Amino acid sequence: MKVVVTTEHRFLRTPDGLAWTHGVQAYPFWNRYLSVFDGVKIVARVRETPAPPEGWQPASGPGVMLTALPDYLGPWQYVAKSMSVHQAIGKAASPSDAVILRVSSHLAGCLEPTLARRGQPFGVEVISDPLDLYSPGAVDYRLRPLFRWKLTRQMRRQCRNAAAAAYVTERSLQARYPCPRLTAAVSDVEIPAEAMRAESRTFSGLNPQRELRLITLASLAQMQKAPDVLIRAVSECERAGLRLRLAIAGDGRHRSALEHLAAELGLQNRVEFLGQLPAGGRVRKELDASDLFVLPSRCEGLPRALVEAMARSLPCVASRIGGIPELLPAEDLTRPGDVADLAAKLMEVLSDPARMDAMAARNLRRAADFRESLLIGRRTGFFREVRQSTSRWIERNRPAPDLDGTLQD
Repeated sequence: MKVVVTTEHRFLRTPDGLAWTHGVQAYPFWNRYLSVFDGVKIVARVRETPAPPEGWQPASGPGVMLTALPDYLGPWQYVAKSMSVHQAIGKAASPSDAVILRVSSHLAGCLEPTLARRGQPFGVEVISDPLDLYSPGAVDYRLRPLFRWKLTRQMRRQCRNAAAAAYVTERSLQARYPCPRLTAAVSDVEIPAEAMRAESRTFSGLNPQRELRLITLASLAQMQKAPDVLIRAVSECERAGLRLRLAIAGDGRHRSALEHLAAELGLQNRVEFLGQLPAGGRVRKELDASDLFVLPSRCEGLPRALVEAMARSLPCVASRIGGIPELLPAEDLTRPGDVADLAAKLMEVLSDPARMDAMAARNLRRAADFRESLLIGRRTGFFREVRQSTSRWIERNRPAPDLDGTLQD
């Protein structure tokens, strides 16, 4: 039995048919499903390209294929292509496939009516919260309030009707979007052995007058990670006398506006835009060259970037949103969107090397909970329940034989 998986991730496809990604949804990510299923069909938006950009990795491969949907970005491009999107997604899952919807997701909502008409079971992987994802300031769509209302209702229904649900958080998403059947807390984040720092970092013996480097990893396609709030907070810290440098790893359409903001605040030589970094060693190099990781997000599920920073034994400050309070203690959290609160927290942490030592050691220990060996059992159990629910449904709907042994129409 193959599994169809919807994702909002966008891929490139080369003329040889291979799908490519610059993010975490490369082939090893999809290969995990093959522990239970015979094949994987990814349903996602795809843009054709003659060759992959430098640093991009294959997403498709043995046992993993891509069902390409027309590429679009934002609600207005979707409206223009909605008919072709619905036609393609309606054909993506056959009655003999298992289905997993990664939610919240507009594409999952497009496939759901087809499944409902058949009565076909599906599983959900709950990776984000539309209540936060479409909160004020997170995206700049004029229809943001409508999307927030619609996707929140949609996801509650999907989780309620799912045959099984896997959540990236331990508690927070489960509370808002409960599933009455099998549930599992299975983070998308898996830390390979080479990404875990062997020893905790120390800051107590360093020159207290040195320049301190902050880093954040954030897509700049939207403002969900609140890089604008972070730049403004750094400006307040600079005015208070701290010597800071901020590195922003990520790219997107808001980069130019953020560069303008940094210049407007006199930080053009203090804020470094690193662009989109390839996953793995390059990201770890930048984390290791920093003193503090900051993630002042307006919305989150369970952020991979934060766990990766913790695995490098970095002190971390983040907003009190989504699954972040499951990773960091209350004293390391700030109010989402609050520049003054974030600036005060940064000054509080950066002026206390002993506290940074303790944060670094605690974060390294917590990141060890995301080793693959600890997550694989829960993930496999979720996959098996989706497969078994689909098998039972197929068996119930198998045409009954006539008395002469032939199948009824």
